[in-house]
Amino acid sequence: MSPTEKTPRQFQAEVCKVLHILTNSLYTNREVFLRELVSNASDALDKLRYRMNRGEQPCLPDLPLEIRISIDKDAKTLTIADTGLGMSADELAENLGTIAKSGSEQFLADLAAAKNAQDENSPPDAANIIGRFGVGFYSVFMVAKKVEVTSRPAFGESTDAHVWSSDGLGTYTVEPAAADAPERGTTIKAWLKDDATEFLENFRVESTIRKHSAFVPFPVLLDGQKVNTQPALWREPKFSVTEEQYEGFYKALTYDSKAPLDVLHFSVDVPVQFSALLFIPDTAQDFFGADRDFWGLDLYTRRVLIQNRNQDLIPEYLAFLKGVVDSEDLPLNISRETLQENAVLRKIRQVIVKQALGNLEKLARDDEEKYRRFWTLHGKVFKLGYHDFAQRERVSALLRFNTSALPDAEALSSLDQYMERAPEGQKTFWYVAAPNREAARLNPHMERFARKGIEVLWLYEPVDEFVMDGLGKYKDWDFMSVETATDQALDAFADKEEHKAAAPLSEDDASSFDALLERMKEILEDRVAGVRVSHRLTDSPAVLVSPDGGISSSMEKLIKVMQKDDSVPVKTLEVNRDHPLLRNMLRIFKADSGDRTLAHMTQALFDASLLQDGYLKDPQALAGRSNKLLEEAAAWYVEVRKLSA
Repeated sequence: MSPTEKTPRQFQAEVCKVLHILTNSLYTNREVFLRELVSNASDALDKLRYRMNRGEQPCLPDLPLEIRISIDKDAKTLTIADTGLGMSADELAENLGTIAKSGSEQFLADLAAAKNAQDENSPPDAANIIGRFGVGFYSVFMVAKKVEVTSRPAFGESTDAHVWSSDGLGTYTVEPAAADAPERGTTIKAWLKDDATEFLENFRVESTIRKHSAFVPFPVLLDGQKVNTQPALWREPKFSVTEEQYEGFYKALTYDSKAPLDVLHFSVDVPVQFSALLFIPDTAQDFFGADRDFWGLDLYTRRVLIQNRNQDLIPEYLAFLKGVVDSEDLPLNISRETLQENAVLRKIRQVIVKQALGNLEKLARDDEEKYRRFWTLHGKVFKLGYHDFAQRERVSALLRFNTSALPDAEALSSLDQYMERAPEGQKTFWYVAAPNREAARLNPHMERFARKGIEVLWLYEPVDEFVMDGLGKYKDWDFMSVETATDQALDAFADKEEHKAAAPLSEDDASSFDALLERMKEILEDRVAGVRVSHRLTDSPAVLVSPDGGISSSMEKLIKVMQKDDSVPVKTLEVNRDHPLLRNMLRIFKADSGDRTLAHMTQALFDASLLQDGYLKDPQALAGRSNKLLEEAAAWYVEVRKLSA
């Protein structure tokens, strides 16, 4: 039977199954049909252009290469026409009546899997399978009750036009077209179902085109008006794109009112072919809060959108990047599950990471002020790169910190710059965690480092200590908290600042001081592991320290928060034997070891140390004890003034 006879022909069995699924699909995102039809039209135009470039002569060679979409609300029809390659009668029957054998079995297997994942009485959701294995055209039956495809081939002995027609229920016909058939290419006319009349509205069709097909390489006209006005800049040579074009594209892509901080535009042929246009925003994003999942790059194949904000293209520490990636090596609308397992995608990710880090290295080297701006905006998330073992050395070199040697809280230092300033023999990055610069400066553990002139990294973010712990080393230098510093670690470094030491204790006072420490332990009971003389303090009277080899107080606090543990850790209280407060406490102890004021002062020292560690749970009691001590101090002061009067 000739395909030009208007006799109903049966679809291939696999097509019937596909059509049954699609016409009864729960898939609510039905706009994908428009993407599929526009993509097919673009492919037909691309193939025609390729053959023309090879020197072949089509019919009507001066006909513009374009896609036209028109709406007829009265007839409830949506028409998509292209001036591309076109199809003969045999090709209409072959291409629209069968599914390529290579893909049909896998497609149906995926349909069965989708079916099994849902209620047995419900039709499956086609969300992850539309557009795969060459069945994208049939998605039109999700919205159409009847479809006519009129096509005239651009090449061949016969360029007669024919019409393929079907209601999607199991049969189709192919017959010669009327005299008003298109001059070249393919026209698809869909009579829409009553529940799909939203696609008779211009704004609905236009928004769908802008979302999925804004960058197809041929003009897309909706009722005569061009819709895809934004060029696919990532496909253009970098030297031909202006700064204004980059800025306009970025703002259209992100809806950001500010221009991007930096642009990364590149194309790669090996190990995989793709183009990318990436931007570093000049605004911060809350990746640890409301924007936790609002990141990723838009993934295209042949200028057609596959997925918005694909998070498999970049690691989390590059989440600040915005932009698009376009690959020729991915099938249209590949499923999310397959994307995650796709080797091409993994190779693309590897290249993007290397390109992004290379761009940041260049920025840090050539424009220190712009890199400082980048770090201020995005450093918090970039620090998560310590997880990337393969790139750990490069990530470490790009980290920035405020330190004790810098003039203010805005100044930043790299680890390499820290190493250059370090005294000879130092092989450790020392750090202290604090909420701000002033708190870090006043941390009692900083005192001996300041005395010896050893620079300390000041960490202001909760993630910072995890970064230090995760990195472990950088260029054979270790990362260590100042709280864990031993005397041996610092003995090799001479004091840089003079310290006026207190008069040494007599042998009797030294013995009494040991007894005072025992009395302080009795007063504090099991709230401390012990009380001992400190070798780390210069100006502060006391400090709580973790057991030898323990973690820092800030890290311990973070772990307790994650474990929902609000208990106060038991630490050792170290006291500065040369501090005036401790000398006066010694005098009180020698006069009366059971003096109530001595107990109040011991508790106040402990409370102040707890407060510095962030563990004080009873501020009211602290205020009460402080007021009592102030009352007694005022009374002593008045008595002294009376005696001296």
